[in-house]
Amino acid sequence: MKLKGILPFSKLLIDEFVSPSDIVVDATCGNGNDTLYLARHVPDGHVYAFDIQEEAISHAREKTAGCSNITFIHDGHQHADRYLPDEAISCAIFNLGYLPKGDKSIVTLPDTTISAVQQLFARLKPGGIIILVIYPGHTEGQIEKEAVLEFLSSYNQESAHIIKYEFINQRNNPPFVCAIEKR
Repeated sequence: MKLKGILPFSKLLIDEFVSPSDIVVDATCGNGNDTLYLARHVPDGHVYAFDIQEEAISHAREKTAGCSNITFIHDGHQHADRYLPDEAISCAIFNLGYLPKGDKSIVTLPDTTISAVQQLFARLKPGGIIILVIYPGHTEGQIEKEAVLEFLSSYNQESAHIIKYEFINQRNNPPFVCAIEKR
């Protein structure tokens, strides 16, 4: 096996944890890459895709044209409980930071991210996973990284296994993945 890059590693986790009829969440749909990947993995299931930016929702809709198993939600992921069905989810993914090629002043925030993780974890089926791709290469990203890592480090080990996957010899605060598997 070769080491996977950060984004390919997040896809590897999706491949491992998602089944065709699952309910999954893209907590930050951005340009739609993860939304499309998830939709293809749950042909008999459903994707709930959140973003606070109409521009992101529009890009994601374009990228996923032809997929009928996606509900786009123009709202923050911290409001997941308002929109998700009562069914358990198997996977949620976050790409933290800002919309690539978008307004870099609009960023994910520690409080809303942590709130969303708590809500989604409560809805996660045993053996399900939450994937966080964390981008600390900008000031707000550093702040969010510290808060999220502190939150995850204090998580009850009886409830979840949590990993951090990163390359430690890269410069400029490279992205990394944290994954929470519900026990």
